[in-house]
Amino acid sequence: MLLAHISDLHLDGTARATDRASRVVNYLNSLARQPDAVLVTGDIADHGAPEEYAEAARLLAALTAPALPCPGNHDDRSAYRKVLLADEAGEGTGDGTAPINRLHHVAGYALLLCDSTIPGEDPGRFDDETLEWLARTLDELGDTPAIPAFHHPPAAVHHPYLDSTNLTNAARFAQLLAERPVVNVPAILTGHAHTPMASTFAGRPLLVAPGVVSTLRLPWESGEGLIDPEAPPGVAFHVLDEGDPGAGGRITTHYRVVP
Repeated sequence: MLLAHISDLHLDGTARATDRASRVVNYLNSLARQPDAVLVTGDIADHGAPEEYAEAARLLAALTAPALPCPGNHDDRSAYRKVLLADEAGEGTGDGTAPINRLHHVAGYALLLCDSTIPGEDPGRFDDETLEWLARTLDELGDTPAIPAFHHPPAAVHHPYLDSTNLTNAARFAQLLAERPVVNVPAILTGHAHTPMASTFAGRPLLVAPGVVSTLRLPWESGEGLIDPEAPPGVAFHVLDEGDPGAGGRITTHYRVVP
């Protein structure tokens, strides 16, 4: 499976945000080989407004490969569901304000798109409903390798602000993973950090997509402000193959900037 992974578009109606997201769409459409899917790990809208999701829907529909989004802390569940998903209920979503959790099968893998948001807050948390959905879905998938994807990293980014807004109940997620073989969950994919990052969590690779709208300034970098708005948008490419079968296959990640 070749999976393109983008995050944090923060579409807000400005020409700047639209231009950066459009450049990423055009870049992905120009690839010699199209990805099997384009994963979008949250903060698609900046204010959660319906018109922002209408723009997001147009941009994602322009992708040649299918777009698979999940929400971030800037997203509004009700508007996201109504506009971006076109009233699609989706598995495990319940009413309009319930967590948006969806399962997609792509090239022999299962992508578990999870809602890690706390409505109205920046930090993340898996609700009981989401944890129950994750456990049940993983069990039902059996030997199909499954990749959880969501917005908030469950491990430290090593930035004071970002680490105060990550997944707050990561220990419960780690316990859920510990009860299942690595072969069943070979990797975890997230966004939120606005920086390309590779780490580990619960014995699995944790791979974080760069931001489309901006890039995080790390504490040891020079410059003023939390983010660098001039750094180019970024994309992650994850290649999953059958290598190291005892560990659930192998995931190789390449990061690219989009001029």
